[in-house]
Amino acid sequence: MSLLVAILLSVNFLTSHPLTGQANMSVLVQNLNTGEVIDSYRPEHVVPPASVMKLLTTGAALETMGPGFRFPTILEYTGTIENGVLHGDLYIKGSCDPSLGWKGRTAFLDKWIKAIREAGIQKIDGAVIADMTMLDAEAQNPNWLCEDAGNYYAPGIFALNYYGNTMNIVLQSGEPGSIAKVLKTEPAVEDVYFINHIRCDKITYDGAFVSGLPYSRERYLTGAVPSNLGTFGVKGDLPNPGLLLARHLTNRLREAGITVKRDATYIADFNPLTPARTVIYTHYSEPLSEIIKETNVNSNNLYAEALFRYLGTRYTLPGTIHNSQDLLRDYWRRRGVTIQNAIIKDGCGLAPQDAVSAKTFVQLLTIMSRSENKEAWLASLPVSGQSGTLKSLCPQTELEGRIHAKSGTIAGTKNFAGYIDMPNGDTWVFAILINSAPGKAKNVQTVIQQYLLDVYRANK
Repeated sequence: MSLLVAILLSVNFLTSHPLTGQANMSVLVQNLNTGEVIDSYRPEHVVPPASVMKLLTTGAALETMGPGFRFPTILEYTGTIENGVLHGDLYIKGSCDPSLGWKGRTAFLDKWIKAIREAGIQKIDGAVIADMTMLDAEAQNPNWLCEDAGNYYAPGIFALNYYGNTMNIVLQSGEPGSIAKVLKTEPAVEDVYFINHIRCDKITYDGAFVSGLPYSRERYLTGAVPSNLGTFGVKGDLPNPGLLLARHLTNRLREAGITVKRDATYIADFNPLTPARTVIYTHYSEPLSEIIKETNVNSNNLYAEALFRYLGTRYTLPGTIHNSQDLLRDYWRRRGVTIQNAIIKDGCGLAPQDAVSAKTFVQLLTIMSRSENKEAWLASLPVSGQSGTLKSLCPQTELEGRIHAKSGTIAGTKNFAGYIDMPNGDTWVFAILINSAPGKAKNVQTVIQQYLLDVYRANK
């Protein structure tokens, strides 16, 4: 089949299909080795990228910080230590590490307590204070939908993140028509207050919603859960993860026999006149290569937004969302990426205003394929039919294991951008962005999968 015929067939498949023909679409498929365009449809047209947006964030982070970068979290104190007594406060100074306490892993607290003891501290006259001043207090991106605020996938982003900034709200399901009972939270959050309207209904799915704002103690619970199911978990965000970390450290210190006089607290507002502190210990996160792998393979919004917010601190302190937006745009513009028409509101793709073209993603992916950080970059992308968010793409077909890409999904939207390994040794780079399709995202994916297979078969 000639190249011209192959292109016409593939474009016609997308533009004439009932699900995608009238959708908002931008497509570009290009040979990475030769620069030859394999297929395209409005490649410069900007459309909402959903989680494909994470490529802009993780690529910039990897290139500017390097795969070996580790987020530091610093234990430091004010005052003096005399005869085993700290006459002052102990601070936990955060720098946006998203992995502290991830999946409940808190063994690092033992190392912190050991370091505090080795500093000669047996008693603290003050308090353990969570220092979250590296970022401003706008923890919730104002460009996100109000309905997302409080949900586990859209948590507030702080200089101190802990437990994935997520709590599991354990409910007791009852008879149809009754209100589910809130039993506890995991981890326990002592001062959160639930306004609970979750009803028990004759359904088989989780239809409960959590809403609330960062720092607020109130969480609104609405929707429904299956009736007569026993206990039932609903995930929501942690209102103040830094404060929870300070409380956990305080409790662990007291259990270890180190007295802490006052209750844990936090500071959220940057003050350039802060008194000098003495460093006791610096905790380092896993390397950035692992953090971006979690971000891209599992499409982790917390990890993406923590990277996005940290990048903004390179402009000024405290870091702001506006600074992060500017840095991301400026960085890729300097690298030669066509970014002038893109709209960048966050780092993870939750903002419905985000808009990026297929051409922008193909240019970015081309740059990253030639970077000295190429190995870490490719390792951060899920593989078709095998891993992460690409496990359901092209399984048991010729393209299983040949696609390394990032996906993006919202209602009526399915996007992909990445690489295809061809049998002749060439690599294709592609972006397929399809929005506002009149159908479920999984059905749009079926169309995209057939499109990819058709183009692959016609050109291999």
